[in-house]
Amino acid sequence: MPYTEWRGNFCRVRWKTGRTKPNGKPEYDSQGGFTNEETAYNYGLDRESDVRNTRYISRRDGNILMSAYCPKWLQTQDVGHLRWRQIDQILRNHIVPYWGEYAVGEIKASDYRTWTLHLARLPNVGDAYAKEILLVFSMVMDDAVDDGLRSNSPVKKKSRRGKYKKTPREKKRDMLIEDVHQLALNALVFWGFPGYVFFLTKPFTCMRPGELYALRREFCHPNWPASDPDLERGKEAMERYGPVDLPALRVEWQFQREFGKGPVKLFPPKYDSHRNLVLPQFLAELHAALLATHHHEYLFPAIGGGLLANANFSYYYWRPVADGRSASEDFTRVRLSQPQVVTSRRPLPEVPATSYAGKRLYLLRHGGKEWLDEDGHSRIAVETRMGHEVAGVEGLYSHVTLPMEQQIAKSLQERWLRFMARAGEKLVLPSPTPLPFDLQEWWKQQVKAARDLD
Repeated sequence: MPYTEWRGNFCRVRWKTGRTKPNGKPEYDSQGGFTNEETAYNYGLDRESDVRNTRYISRRDGNILMSAYCPKWLQTQDVGHLRWRQIDQILRNHIVPYWGEYAVGEIKASDYRTWTLHLARLPNVGDAYAKEILLVFSMVMDDAVDDGLRSNSPVKKKSRRGKYKKTPREKKRDMLIEDVHQLALNALVFWGFPGYVFFLTKPFTCMRPGELYALRREFCHPNWPASDPDLERGKEAMERYGPVDLPALRVEWQFQREFGKGPVKLFPPKYDSHRNLVLPQFLAELHAALLATHHHEYLFPAIGGGLLANANFSYYYWRPVADGRSASEDFTRVRLSQPQVVTSRRPLPEVPATSYAGKRLYLLRHGGKEWLDEDGHSRIAVETRMGHEVAGVEGLYSHVTLPMEQQIAKSLQERWLRFMARAGEKLVLPSPTPLPFDLQEWWKQQVKAARDLD
């Protein structure tokens, strides 16, 4: 039973917490500041009721500071290295600076609502990032409840309180194959033949950037599936694609930097979305031709012949290709007190701007899905090609059949040939240097194939 004692003009109540000290004596908790002894005693009875019903959080437990709890909590998270780094940054940059001096057990729902308004006013925190911050904080509070540091979380789930705010959507336009091919032509000027093939591969396969950087020779057509290091998997793929002569590649790796730093390494693709991707015939021919032009272990070498994943692709490749750039010009510099006229080591002609100027590379992946949707392919086939899993009964009961893949390859090939029938004869090779592959002659063959299709 609790007992009360007066300290000056105020009454304090003490009660057993249900724990024992190292010396074997019972552990007590207390609360002071009462002016009425009966009120204090009843408060103690309520706390002992909480102890009996396992609802009680001792003041000692709840008094651990967020600055001490968050680093310990982070070490309990079993997530991928990139997600771990993102959570660590959110804790260090937003949660600990704001909540660090708060005790875990004293954070109230009203404090949380005040913080959400604070985040909304920060100029460097967008809506999507704010949601990530709040999600991490909610996870911390939920685990604090499980650790016995709080009785409940201050984060109210699925609340409809407040003004309705429509989720902003990125404005998109139809992805035209003419625009995609202009990107490929720009890349041919800026990067070379690998760039031309790269910017056709992305929308026609819907691969993620890291997967394209890590596309190794042994997983490319025409080497794969015969060259697959997994003999059983290679045999199954040969039995599936070989008899019908269906070109395909294998998405086996992606490049990432572990915890966002250090050298790039090979990791499984996002969501472990290993998959086989059938190719339209024209793209299979380009992949075979590109592999024949170099001995690099990856399909797409960088401009200097190194590892493409080491470059800041968005800045050094995508932006000049999508936004365009001026022709290389001689410039003057002073060296050893003498002015010198210097010519660029890679003199290039003007690269025209495209309809993707200022936009994201990922829109090519999105547009590739829209092409598949336009052609009426099944949802399970499209989502699997994207590297997604279809949830629920639909994903459990269905799978991608060989005829589904054949139809995808056929529709993509026909889309390409329709483009070549319209524009093929007008195409002029823009490369400022000789190519290791006769692209002009290949275009003529594609135009002929387009006429034969009609």
